[in-house]
Amino acid sequence: MWEFWRRHKRKVYVSLGLCGGGYVLYKLYDAYTKRISELERQLADEQENDELLKAQMQMHFENIQRIANTMTLPHAMLYLSSRVAEELDLLHLTERLMKGKGQPNSLTPSEKLELWDRLKILSFTRMVLSIWAMTAISLYIRIQVNILGRHLYIDTARDLGGFQPEDADLIDRNDEQQFLASADFLSSQRMPSLVSNMQAAATEVLRGKQLRDIFNSSVLHDTIMQILNMFMSMGRPRHWVEYLMPEDVRFYKSLESPGSNVSDITKLDQLMVETRTVLSSSEFGNILDLSLRNVVDGLMEDMNSQFGDGNLSAGLPLAKLLPRVAQISPLLLEEPSRNKFTQIIQNIPEVEVFFTLLYTNMSTS
Repeated sequence: MWEFWRRHKRKVYVSLGLCGGGYVLYKLYDAYTKRISELERQLADEQENDELLKAQMQMHFENIQRIANTMTLPHAMLYLSSRVAEELDLLHLTERLMKGKGQPNSLTPSEKLELWDRLKILSFTRMVLSIWAMTAISLYIRIQVNILGRHLYIDTARDLGGFQPEDADLIDRNDEQQFLASADFLSSQRMPSLVSNMQAAATEVLRGKQLRDIFNSSVLHDTIMQILNMFMSMGRPRHWVEYLMPEDVRFYKSLESPGSNVSDITKLDQLMVETRTVLSSSEFGNILDLSLRNVVDGLMEDMNSQFGDGNLSAGLPLAKLLPRVAQISPLLLEEPSRNKFTQIIQNIPEVEVFFTLLYTNMSTS
């Protein structure tokens, strides 16, 4: 045995070394494959969780849009319609003109001309103001509900996952109600200013247009857009923000709870600041401009269909067009479920992308 060991010990050492090395390699490979399998399972679980999260977010996003359409927007649109009718009531002008027609001696020619000129200005003011206000309010409310919905989703997800810090500043019911109440700021506080500035824009654009001038679809479309562009160019850059929300969140705090402490509204303040940031962005300016142009195009299609005999395409005197212009406002401010113009805004691809990106911006700072 000793002789055998002496002659073959090198081979034995080599064999043992190879076996040991093979065993070590096998263990390493086995550990590697197990690790790979574990990582693959983790990756699959993460992908499944991601898909579930995306599905939940998509469902929540769609629910948020439905809330805007069925709850928040109808209330705001009803209030807006009543305020426009109140601020731009044309009945007194039409009654005086009708009286003058029935009693020729009750109005002098200059008085008739003045009444017709006022009716011309106010009819276009009412129509174009309704276009702008309906579009702006529709977009503003959708900004609100998407910002609020994102915050509520984050708070809920943290709470369910057990990651909610004890000192987390959550949105309470009062903050939520005050935030959504700001949708009425235009109607309740800024309507007189909006009417005044829109009337100034309409007066400037219509200054050289006479009642006997022929208006066809193209002329009417251009006139509406000129008034809108004139209004949008007035005042400070992005001045539309001034019509849609208060400068200071404490404005609403004082209205809702006069005796409350303004230092307790940090979450509401954050919501309002985020909303103002979105409204002040160039992206929103582009969306507002695009939406207004699409609404005007839709309005012209609707008016062309009303003139079934083709008179609008061929053209008719402005005096005969004014009654139709004056009657457009209620149609523009109709309840959202029947309002084709709010649907036009929602269906613009760029608008859909804008609000999807707004909702999925998951910044929690």
